[in-house]
Amino acid sequence: MFPDWPNYPTCLLDLEQQGKITRTFRRLDPERQRTILDAILIEAAEKGPAALNIKAVARRAGVAVGSLYQYFPSRDGLLDFAIELCVHYMNEMFTLSRPYLLAMPLAEALKSYLSVGLEWGQTETGLVRFFGRAAYQGDPDLAERVVRPIAIVMRELMHDLLVQAAARGEIRADLDIEAIARLVNMLMITFGDSQLLPYLNTYFQASGESVPPARVVEAMVPFILGGIGNEAQNV
Repeated sequence: MFPDWPNYPTCLLDLEQQGKITRTFRRLDPERQRTILDAILIEAAEKGPAALNIKAVARRAGVAVGSLYQYFPSRDGLLDFAIELCVHYMNEMFTLSRPYLLAMPLAEALKSYLSVGLEWGQTETGLVRFFGRAAYQGDPDLAERVVRPIAIVMRELMHDLLVQAAARGEIRADLDIEAIARLVNMLMITFGDSQLLPYLNTYFQASGESVPPARVVEAMVPFILGGIGNEAQNV
C-alpha cells in the first residue's frame, strides 16, 4: 500500500491531528505501520468490528498490547484509524488512475480497470477482506463509512469513462449514460469481487478451472460494447 501512495505521510499527519493516532505511531517504520494495519483489518474482517479485540490485534501484529495503547487512543481508535486510512487510500488510487483510464479507448480502459484492480487486490489481502465484510455482511455503520464513499467514486469513474467514450463516438449517442454507467459498474464489481472473494465465485461461477479470469475479461468487454457500442464507427 504505502510505497504506491504519495500522500500517505500527509494522511498520517491528518489522522494524528484528528486524534486517531499518536505521534509515536506516525514515526514508526512504514512496514511496522503496515503490519499493524493489516492485523486490525484482518481481525475486524474475521470477528466483526464490534468484536475487535486489542489483544488479538497485538498478537497478530507481533507487538505488545501496551505498544498499541501508545499508538492509538482507544480500542475504537484502532478501527477508526483503519477505516479512515483505507477509504482515503482507495479513493486516492482511483483518483490517480482517472486521467490514464479516461485517455484510453473504452475497451482498453475497461480491461485495464479490471486487470489492474485484480492485480492490486491480490496484494492487499487485509484491505480486501475487510472491505468484503463491509460490503456483503450488512453492517450499517461500515456501509456508510467504508462502502458508500468508495462505491460512489467507482460509479462516478465509470460514468466519466462512458462520457469520454461518447465524446469520441465509441458508443451510441442515444444511450442513457446515467443508467448504463450503473449497469456496467455493477457488472465490473460483480466479476472483480468474485475473483478477490472466493466465496462469491462459488455462487456467481464467474470463473473456473476451465475458464480462467483472463478469458472471462476478454469475453466481457466485447459483450458490453456489443450492447452500447457505436456500430457506425466500428464498420
